[in-house]
Amino acid sequence: MAVSTKLGVFLKFIFLVQVGVWANTPHYHVGVGRADITGPAADVDLMGYANPSQTSRGIHLRQFSRAFIIADLQMTNRVVFVNTDACMISQIIKLEVVTQLKQMYGDLYNERNLCISGTHTHSGPGGFHQYILFDITSLGFVKESYEALVNGIVESIRLAHESIRPASILMNQGELLDSNINRSPSAYLNNPEEERKKYLYDVDKTMTILKFVDENGKGFGMISWFAVHCTSMNNTNHLISSDNKGYAELLFEMEMNKGALPGEGEFVAAFAQSNEGDVSPNTKGPHCLDTGRPCDFNTSTCNGRNELCVAFGPGKDMFESTQIIATNQYKMAMQLYSSAQQMLTGPVDFRHTYTDMSNVEVKLNATNTAKTCKPAMGYSFAAGTTDGPGAFNFTQGSTAGDLFWDTVRNFLHTPTDAQIKCHHPKPILLDTGEITRPYPWQPIILDTQLLRIGQFIIIAVPAEFTTMAGRRMRDRVEGAIKVEKTFQDTPVSVIAGLSNDYSDYVTTYEEYQIQRYEGGSTIYGPNTLQAYLQVFGELAVSLAKNESVPPGPNPPNLLDKQITLLPPVIFDGAPFGKSFGDPVINPLPEYKPNSRVTVSFVGANPRNNCKTGHTFFEVQFQERNGSWTPLYNDRHWETRFYWTRTSTPFGESEVTITWDISSDQKPGVYRIQYYGDKKSIFGGITAFTGTSKTFNVVTSEKKFDQKSYNKFLENLAELKKNRVSSPN
Repeated sequence: MAVSTKLGVFLKFIFLVQVGVWANTPHYHVGVGRADITGPAADVDLMGYANPSQTSRGIHLRQFSRAFIIADLQMTNRVVFVNTDACMISQIIKLEVVTQLKQMYGDLYNERNLCISGTHTHSGPGGFHQYILFDITSLGFVKESYEALVNGIVESIRLAHESIRPASILMNQGELLDSNINRSPSAYLNNPEEERKKYLYDVDKTMTILKFVDENGKGFGMISWFAVHCTSMNNTNHLISSDNKGYAELLFEMEMNKGALPGEGEFVAAFAQSNEGDVSPNTKGPHCLDTGRPCDFNTSTCNGRNELCVAFGPGKDMFESTQIIATNQYKMAMQLYSSAQQMLTGPVDFRHTYTDMSNVEVKLNATNTAKTCKPAMGYSFAAGTTDGPGAFNFTQGSTAGDLFWDTVRNFLHTPTDAQIKCHHPKPILLDTGEITRPYPWQPIILDTQLLRIGQFIIIAVPAEFTTMAGRRMRDRVEGAIKVEKTFQDTPVSVIAGLSNDYSDYVTTYEEYQIQRYEGGSTIYGPNTLQAYLQVFGELAVSLAKNESVPPGPNPPNLLDKQITLLPPVIFDGAPFGKSFGDPVINPLPEYKPNSRVTVSFVGANPRNNCKTGHTFFEVQFQERNGSWTPLYNDRHWETRFYWTRTSTPFGESEVTITWDISSDQKPGVYRIQYYGDKKSIFGGITAFTGTSKTFNVVTSEKKFDQKSYNKFLENLAELKKNRVSSPN
């Protein structure tokens, strides 16, 4: 008995050692990097809700680009996945990033093996597209937004390239509840019943993560994919924010980079987007603002008006809702990261082709074919969603036009009969695919791409796929690979939404018939998904067979054609008798934990300097030797930076900075410093600093707690008893 027990223990020990060796045996080379991509914090329309009055006026959370380079052990093949805290990625951004990377590294990184994805925050500065429709509300192209994104993405890839090391990659999946709902359930219900019965929910609840571990067993990176819109911050917000996924990233990184400021530290965590097309974080669902009752199920209206139908998140306001959805994602990702065991093994590979999505011949069955259409936006597009309603008399579910709006449309361009027939039952509101002045309004040629890391496949789609559209895509890609029987392990795929370019939405054919917002925004017509399934299915087969694919037609580069109508900053002025940086509101002399500090200064327009990679302010702590240590800046959840124009003719403005003191904040002396840049009437820009008065953070007063005191007495008595029984 004793011998068998010892043998069992020995064999178990050997097994654990072998598992440990296997887990720490590198199968890949991996590099990670992070860089700031925050654009202008004033005057620029926030991309996402298409609300021209929703311009940037400060910062809630900065935006970052997080890059992951994965190469095989021989360093012969590599792929790059970049996750950006941006609404999406535009074609012109990827083209420019590739151009700069080729100048730095030759053909090591190119359009074929580089995937750039957006989290879809609706609170980042817009104006970075090359197609007119996406830049209308930002008054055209905004150079500052574009350059911040390009420079930050390139920098994150450079940092990843310089940090490449031998590594293992583990995968894990789990179910995350109470964090997303379907915002177009009437369209989802139009999918075949037998298909819907295969799934427990009408949105994907599965989170998938990759864990990156070096040869010493130390983790240094993580990517999570989970389908949920970054619309926790609603269309009344004016602060730049990375929304729920951005805050989840900061939470994960702060846990792994103890003591580092947000956006700093070796560990890089990305919370990437998936098939979130019809998926909302506003889990309380839509209700009528005037009555509090549920909205109309099919049209999302209240008494016929879409503006009154709004979905709400789980919190008391948009900030708390953002925090809740972010924390849910962070906790699930950490749980999956901590328990990840499935090792990725096998080749690193990729397939990429450019596809003219306006002219794909789709095989519907053995005998019938159809074609995709030139881009067009439907009436339901103008109705908006329950996350951000539209205006006028547009409603979701519209399958017929309107004489007045058709007349308005025809002033821009009258769609041909063929175009109308192609998009049926979508009534065309904007015939974007047939308008070419002053340059194209929406893309036609798009990136279609697969990245392979062992048995793991990233399906990079240049659009927002709905839940069921994404499920069909994963099934098609995985099924095509399984048929070829060339993978050692069962393939697992994820949808990486809003990648490499943006072409609005993709619904299933059945959902398209209902013409909710997502259907009205499926720009290549009812067979769009089938075309994508066909293209990606072919890419999957070529990947499995190790065959090459044609590059496809090159997309246009329209950078030199861009129109900018956003007025520049003319000059900054300070009120009479004041100087830039002078305090307007100083802090109180003393604060307790769980209170808010508010200060304001004579400011200047933040567009003069985006402070990319830096900060507009610091909360500083005074050390015993009198020096000041920065503890908080504009990257922290606990702080907010507001900019307000106080006089347009005189160029005057103020900045307000708030800091929420945590319950465990270190007591002592603090101050807040503001870093601004003023523009003179002659065009020169000069930096300046504003400093608040010092203030004290004190410990909170604790009331007498009888229960705690009784427990203390019990512990004290037990301690005395133990000392008597153990005199040594």
